[in-house]
Amino acid sequence: FGKHRHRPPKNPYRSTSNQKIFSLLWIVFTAVTIGIAACVTPYRSVPFQNVNGKLFQEPTFGDLSSLTLREDIDRLILGAGEQIVTLSSKNVTKKTGQVSWESSSTAKTLCQMKGKNETISLDGNQMSVKGTIPFDPSDRFTSLMNDDTLFSATSANFLGTEMVFQKHGPIPGQNAIKTEMKQSLLSEPNMISVNLVEASKDSDNGEDDQVFLFFTEKAMEEQPADLLVSRVARVCKSDLGGKKILQKKWSSFIKARLDCPFGDSSALVQDVFLLKNQTNWKDSIFYATFTSNPQHSGASSHSAVCAYRLSDINDVFSGRFLAETGTGGWVPYTGALPSPRPGSCINDETRAAGFSSSLDLPDDYTTFVINHPLMEGVVTPIGGKPLLVQSSRKFSKIVVDQVTSPKGEQHQMLLIGTESGWLQKAVKLDGEEGRIVEELQLFEDPLPVDFLQLSTTGQLYGGTSNAVVQVDVRDCSRYTSCDDCILARDPNCGWDRMEGKYGDTSLCPTPDVTKEPEAVVLIKDRAQFLPCHPDTNLPTSWRFADDILHPGPRLTPVSQGLIITPSSSDAGLYTCETLQDIGGRMHRRTVIQYLVQVQDTCNLVPVQETSTPVVPVQDASTPVVPVQDTSTTVPVQDSRTLVRTLKGALITLVVFTGVVLIFTLVLLHHLKSRNQGNSEDSPV
Repeated sequence: FGKHRHRPPKNPYRSTSNQKIFSLLWIVFTAVTIGIAACVTPYRSVPFQNVNGKLFQEPTFGDLSSLTLREDIDRLILGAGEQIVTLSSKNVTKKTGQVSWESSSTAKTLCQMKGKNETISLDGNQMSVKGTIPFDPSDRFTSLMNDDTLFSATSANFLGTEMVFQKHGPIPGQNAIKTEMKQSLLSEPNMISVNLVEASKDSDNGEDDQVFLFFTEKAMEEQPADLLVSRVARVCKSDLGGKKILQKKWSSFIKARLDCPFGDSSALVQDVFLLKNQTNWKDSIFYATFTSNPQHSGASSHSAVCAYRLSDINDVFSGRFLAETGTGGWVPYTGALPSPRPGSCINDETRAAGFSSSLDLPDDYTTFVINHPLMEGVVTPIGGKPLLVQSSRKFSKIVVDQVTSPKGEQHQMLLIGTESGWLQKAVKLDGEEGRIVEELQLFEDPLPVDFLQLSTTGQLYGGTSNAVVQVDVRDCSRYTSCDDCILARDPNCGWDRMEGKYGDTSLCPTPDVTKEPEAVVLIKDRAQFLPCHPDTNLPTSWRFADDILHPGPRLTPVSQGLIITPSSSDAGLYTCETLQDIGGRMHRRTVIQYLVQVQDTCNLVPVQETSTPVVPVQDASTPVVPVQDTSTTVPVQDSRTLVRTLKGALITLVVFTGVVLIFTLVLLHHLKSRNQGNSEDSPV
């Protein structure tokens, strides 16, 4: 270490025969801590001022209700309170157009009394948008435009008590289809997402396109009946309703329960993104965010992401139906099914049987569909578990970026918006749990991310009630060193074309310049604080000379540094480093080093100019920072750092106590077993 050449002192904390149990416990504790942190903690958290995004925000802009990206015309179209705004999709700070209209106070009063009942049509196309949004802005709704057909899921009356899923053609009223007003079809639903799967594309049997609706509702098949569950429903795009029964109503509507197993309660879906497979539509994947069910007061608050194969969903829709009993229960239907199979779409086979459209379907078909909308099977995620589970953030929106790594491998980058205005970038590599590469604070205020749109060039557009932000999710500029880039394992980034799948930092070149340790002076038998602030969220560990430093009466490692009450033998080199377990290998990265001198309070002597003394504090829980002069006293660190430090110490204490308890029980069991063995071997 340059001019600070010294012989490492004997480590007073080196394990002896009397300390082996304590050392073993510390190793177990460290492993548990690293495992927990790697599962739920982002590699790096980037505050708003460092995101390097483009922000659109104006005093008169608010109540954002829609965000549409049109890359073909370089526009981002925003629907907001009393205005429509267009922005450049290349730079959202540039407003390209605005149409405003302000309702009079009389009109607003009348609207509050009875609700709007107007039809707005586009000149030429004659597209009616009536019934596409709820009367109450707080009600959730979703819609999808495909060619000249509009699908929407919203409330149909002013009170918001009639929720419908409907289809509109280019001419108002023509070929309009909606759900039958029956509780077994939709039971107080909360509409989430509508997605179209183009099954007709390259189909060899004249398959119809499929439309999938994701929502939550009260489970009629569960007890109690007000339990909220997640659902996925399927209809056929060309459905025209029945001829006698279900006239102008969906004749193909069937639904199934959607499961994302985590926690102790049924998870509620919040958003869905369809990643289409361009080669085979059956291999397309739905990615969905979920949160814990608030109905379970004892359940902890968690969020998760689950992925579902389209083929698995359709397999459930090909299974058995449920039938309602006379007592209100639901049991598997074991009778004969009408032909064609209920819920199936028109194809060449059904056309050959004489059914060219849903209007030709027999009455027993439509009667069965209206009475048996629910499937027995449950849609489960790929792998049977979530890709990612988080406890510190509440997930809201999700989009998925198909990424080709520098090595040419395909990965899916999950871009997840949260209720507090953050964006989490997560990825799941083969054979590993999902991990969060980094999280970005999109908005300065903790507002929910209500909209996410991703361009083909990696530009992400996020919207909240009063602002829109644009960020480059493929930006690699925050990785300033080779080992930082490799350890992050961001599939968008590589260091000189090196692939960091396994985080192998041995690929990195040796730095030309080694940073010198920071010389500090500690006062004997006084509690002092050595700060350690890594630029990542990885767990930290301390070394004294070449040995791992274990906590003890004079040493307390915390999340922001090390609290130390030194003795004379504690002088030497202290190293704070981050730890990351990748593929069974522990990677260590030095954050800061301190070359410590220890002096008595009554025998203070001047130190070299390169030394940086650390002022003692009156309480071991009160950290201080290094100062430049021994006669100068500095205030303690700000309260936020202190709170984080104490919180980290508390978490460390709780986890460590649990590990000690487990180890004690194992040790007692071992001693008991050995005593029993000795008693059996003793002579009578």
